[in-house]
Amino acid sequence: MSAETPMLQIETLSVEFGEAAHPVRAVDAIGFALGRERLGIVGESGSGKSTAGRAIMRLQPKGARVTAGALRFMGRDLLSLSEREMTRIRGRDMALILQDPRYSLNPVKPIGAQIAESARVHLKLGNRAARKAALEMLGHVRIRDPERAMRLYPHEISGGMGQRAMIAMMLLNKPKLVIADEPTSALDVSVRQDVLSLLDGLVRENGSGLVLISHDIRMVARFCDRILVMHAGRVVEELRSLDEASHPYTQGLIASMPGFDGPRPHRLPVIDRARLAAFEETAR
Repeated sequence: MSAETPMLQIETLSVEFGEAAHPVRAVDAIGFALGRERLGIVGESGSGKSTAGRAIMRLQPKGARVTAGALRFMGRDLLSLSEREMTRIRGRDMALILQDPRYSLNPVKPIGAQIAESARVHLKLGNRAARKAALEMLGHVRIRDPERAMRLYPHEISGGMGQRAMIAMMLLNKPKLVIADEPTSALDVSVRQDVLSLLDGLVRENGSGLVLISHDIRMVARFCDRILVMHAGRVVEELRSLDEASHPYTQGLIASMPGFDGPRPHRLPVIDRARLAAFEETAR
């Protein structure tokens, strides 16, 4: 793959649920290319952003129908691969970080054993080398006393520590693509920026591409190189700065976020659905 070729190339990706005769289209013909950069995907709950992320990983639920003009990763057509081939890619070359480690980590295994298992499966390390790699990675994500942390179970750690452990597990193998789906939404405000900075540093160090999925458009704008705004399953706008926003939906998302400047509003603005419908009708 040349330096100019995107590591991820998506064209007209769609995801449908329900009966074929009356489908519900959760993702509607979206497309983008990703290099070694940080791409944000933002939108309300139900806009299709998480469904798109899982479709890239081929982790959609049974009954979902995924189609695409192209869904290529490192030159490989993901839709043509068998589940066995996808299993080799996931965790080693592609990683998915979910929003709440309490539901992502195995509750009956110490976190050290879970991270070491990733090293054994994807890096083919022996037990001793895998444990050493897990211990080093826990230190790398700035967890105090990694030896003690190795022995703890998910219910014994805080949300912030759990998310660090999840990042350690997912980035241990230095994947080329990282999809982070609301990685800070379950965390206290005081630790969100720290976790984002940690994720950013590791992604840059590994030379990975990052897709950050969030409903927080201001946070994504501070963190990412580009932003895709999704509404009703479609990408309605691509931005490099919030100052470029021209779509009513994007403007509504920005306006509805509380700010620290100016007088405190009595009520936060909401998206003007009538204006949005009129804009989309004109765009057709």
